[in-house]
Amino acid sequence: MKVAVVGATGLVGKAMLKVLEERNFPVTELIPVASDRSVGKKISYKGVEYAVVNAATAIAMKPALALFSAGGAISKELAPQFADAGCRVVDNSSAWRMDPTKKLVVPEVNGHVLTKDDYIIANPNCSTIQMVMVLDPIHKKYGIKRVVVSTYQSVSGSGQMAVDELMAQRSGNPEHRIYPYQIDLNVLPHIDIFQENGYTKEEMKMSQETCKIMGDDKVAVTATAVRVPVTAGHSESVNIELLNDFQESDIKEMLSNQGGLIVVDNPSMNGYPMPLDAAGKDEVFVGRIRRDYSQPNTLNCWIVADNLRKGAATNAVQIAKLLHNNGWI
Repeated sequence: MKVAVVGATGLVGKAMLKVLEERNFPVTELIPVASDRSVGKKISYKGVEYAVVNAATAIAMKPALALFSAGGAISKELAPQFADAGCRVVDNSSAWRMDPTKKLVVPEVNGHVLTKDDYIIANPNCSTIQMVMVLDPIHKKYGIKRVVVSTYQSVSGSGQMAVDELMAQRSGNPEHRIYPYQIDLNVLPHIDIFQENGYTKEEMKMSQETCKIMGDDKVAVTATAVRVPVTAGHSESVNIELLNDFQESDIKEMLSNQGGLIVVDNPSMNGYPMPLDAAGKDEVFVGRIRRDYSQPNTLNCWIVADNLRKGAATNAVQIAKLLHNNGWI
């Protein structure tokens, strides 16, 4: 199976290569794709070196699968070209997520919606993925009326240059080009561009994508997305208003039995999820599960995941695995 990774030299592209290798995905030939300035560079995969090629060369090589992490504009232009060549595309940008003709998939939640006719499949926003992993089982049992979420998102969500900027500031260089203000020793309530309604695009993504993935437009989601000086791992404080009452013990047991979730909830021993512990892992971690005593049928929790893994690369490879298991690639 020929597999193209579009954006292979970026943070998420490198993570995709790592996850493909770790999960022993049946790649017979890797096709690393990047911009013209990276063409000819070598990418090592399972001990074999592959030369980076441009998109036109990759399409001519007729891959069965392309994992995209190269930005929305590039995905809009190139994903249909790969698909027209008979290649299945799993796209990590926001380009196709809210397109009504494209599936937006978290395999543990709605992998069943995929069909053999899907050639461009959208990978959700990183912060949405980890949240719906927790919301979906709760919604199926109790029903969710409203979600209020505040995120604490790492700089790796902005790419390698943002990580470099944070570390440079930590070393005493106050220069900032990626963010409008210094990020070290600071937090920025500003991820993506501001919309006319006062929310950022990131915040609106979480609202719209959650409803699409869970297949229920009645779930109300309001978000505040915040960038924090952490290099890897997104955290979320989530308040969930349910349609029916619940027992905290039932919620914890149910989430413990959910594939891809790990409950870390032992406050007496300072047991709770943290980005440091989630780094490099594929699971979503949830803790601080407790009743909101300010109003009925409401729950608080704290959700953490590695944004480059389950928030991007791992979820994309899981989608590819579903396509392969169904015999479509």
